[in-house]
Amino acid sequence: MADPFEVRMRFTNQLRQLNASVNSAQKAAQYALKNRDMAEDLHSCILEQLERNNMNTRANIMYFIEHFLDMASKDGYDDYVRMMQRDIFRVVDAVAPDDGSGAANVKVARKVLQALQHKNFLVADTVAEIEEVLKGRDTTAQDIVMSSPVNGSGGGGAEDHLGDMPPSQALPLQQQPKKGNAPPKLDRKQVEQRIEEDRERHKRLREGMWAVPSGDYAEADKLWEETSDLGEDDHRQGEEEYQEWKSIIDKSCPHRRAAASAAAATATSRGNANGKQQQQRKSSVSSSTDRMVE
Repeated sequence: MADPFEVRMRFTNQLRQLNASVNSAQKAAQYALKNRDMAEDLHSCILEQLERNNMNTRANIMYFIEHFLDMASKDGYDDYVRMMQRDIFRVVDAVAPDDGSGAANVKVARKVLQALQHKNFLVADTVAEIEEVLKGRDTTAQDIVMSSPVNGSGGGGAEDHLGDMPPSQALPLQQQPKKGNAPPKLDRKQVEQRIEEDRERHKRLREGMWAVPSGDYAEADKLWEETSDLGEDDHRQGEEEYQEWKSIIDKSCPHRRAAASAAAATATSRGNANGKQQQQRKSSVSSSTDRMVE
């Protein structure tokens, strides 16, 4: 049996090293499933790392939870699912806290919650209740503190604000005590890391848009759901497309073109023959009438 302390430390390190790649999430999930006999301890590791790490790591753990529960359900081990359902409010509160520091993670929390509801890990009432809480934490873009440090290369450092203050008060702004409950700023490295991870996730999302789930009728069901109801405009459009297709085929195939010309010539010759016959009949009738009159 593995040492519980060692298992806990390894899983903690794996949670801290999560990134936008699927491999990192799968590796951590497989390790937790392998040591399922310590499920309660490993679940507490997830909660502790959510509450102790920066916003980027919390977002990565939130995305990891979706993969983790999906793998646990497929593996037939629902204890992790039940524990996450029990503590989902605590998880969301850690990912997007109400002090303003987690404003950038509100969308992450919503996206994962919708995915968990779609996979029947969460009920609609729970998601709706959490959504009401997140509405108050979804601030506008200018309120989200995702900027570089004060002394960064963006121009205008702390020395620009010193003015004529005496030396005893001429301290950089970042060293002065904070007032109120202003959320802490992320440094430049964390901002760049977040941008790269979001770009990687969006790229993977676009790649997975065309994926069709397995099943005998999965593709047919997907097309059925995406197709609108058949209406009068659809019939009209179908008739126009059919006539256009027919004209293209008739023009492109020499055999069809020759057959059409022959059919037209035959129709013309038959029309001329019928006309001559009718003229001859009229002439014979007129001759017979003249003879009778005489």
